[in-house]
Amino acid sequence: QVQLVASGGGLVQAGSSLRLSCAASGRTFNKYIMGWFRQAPGKEREFVAAISWNVDLTRYADSVKGRFTISRDNAETTVYLQMNSLKPEDTAVYYCAASPSLVVGVYSYNYNYWGQGTQVTVSS
Repeated sequence: QVQLVASGGGLVQAGSSLRLSCAASGRTFNKYIMGWFRQAPGKEREFVAAISWNVDLTRYADSVKGRFTISRDNAETTVYLQMNSLKPEDTAVYYCAASPSLVVGVYSYNYNYWGQGTQVTVSS
């Protein structure tokens, strides 16, 4: 069982940066694949980024590749999403998620545990 608490969202201007954090509880955090998803108003939840438990594999949505970086600190049981060059279309509620699978999935159904979400708003 993993409990996730996301934080770090806010209101920023286009071109700015934000770093989201997701603190996880549970002694087996380092065995979970961690991911970030987002959901904009009126749209379905979409994949943003994911990272394997040993940090050797990361995956990104094409829309954020080159701008966002996912990382994790297993000692601190925290996963991060560094977001640079933010655009208005990045505005959404961002969710962190955990998966016990061996596959770094990009679909919501790949993940068993979800945080509460943190709002990111990018103004033009």
